[in-house]
Amino acid sequence: MTSVRYGVTAVPLDDRGLAYGDGLFETVLLRDGKPLLWDEHLARLARGCHALGIPLPAEHDLAAALAEAPLGLAVLKLVVTRGSGGRGYRPPPAPEPRLGWQVTPFTPNRNAWRDGVRVRHCRLRLGIQPALAGLKHLGRLENVLARAEWDDPAVAEGLLCDSDGVLVEATAMNLFWQREGGLETPRLERCGVAGTLRDALCERLAIAEVTAGPEVLREAEAVWVGNSVQGLWPLVRLDDAEGRELARWTLGAAHRGLQAEAHGLLGYPAFTA
Repeated sequence: MTSVRYGVTAVPLDDRGLAYGDGLFETVLLRDGKPLLWDEHLARLARGCHALGIPLPAEHDLAAALAEAPLGLAVLKLVVTRGSGGRGYRPPPAPEPRLGWQVTPFTPNRNAWRDGVRVRHCRLRLGIQPALAGLKHLGRLENVLARAEWDDPAVAEGLLCDSDGVLVEATAMNLFWQREGGLETPRLERCGVAGTLRDALCERLAIAEVTAGPEVLREAEAVWVGNSVQGLWPLVRLDDAEGRELARWTLGAAHRGLQAEAHGLLGYPAFTA
């Protein structure tokens, strides 16, 4: 496997990740050099490599990326591509993967933790492709186009449905809600990214994976978006794709309960209602 530290070594134009999105990535929170939810990240990377037929990076290659971690909070971005070779879309019979990484300092959005966020629905609909569902692959143009729908700093995230109108995720986060006292999250069998924080919470708590349309959020007592870097942001307002208000929530004990569970996994502070 060829290793590349981004910003130091150039990636060739014939790299299949660059040319076709033929690869995977992980975004890992580091605290004083220690990767958080590392087992979950490695498990998802292994699932993705198996699904795409890319050899999994060796542990010593991944350790080289971790060796550069600074003190304090930082984010490690790992990128694994199939490497170069093949003809057109046809992959090489014996791929030589390329592993790249970049470490950057990180400051989380504490105001979003404490005060909650405003979120909107997106017009874009995700394509349904079960073969790629759950994977954090490099082909993220849908997310790019969805995120380009708004430029209002007051709006923190956008929610995405699939082409059948089923609620899936946010542009860069997973989605959770509490309805009639029970925790739920969208089922991700047809599209979407199975986040590592989502995986960890679902392993530890009774969170039902459901198939539901966006109207379910109006029935919810509490709603959150979150990922393994930012933690969990409670929603205080939901808008439609035109910016019209659909729902509001007052932060309370329900919001803080799931947030505390998530933040305990990441070493972030808990909040009271």
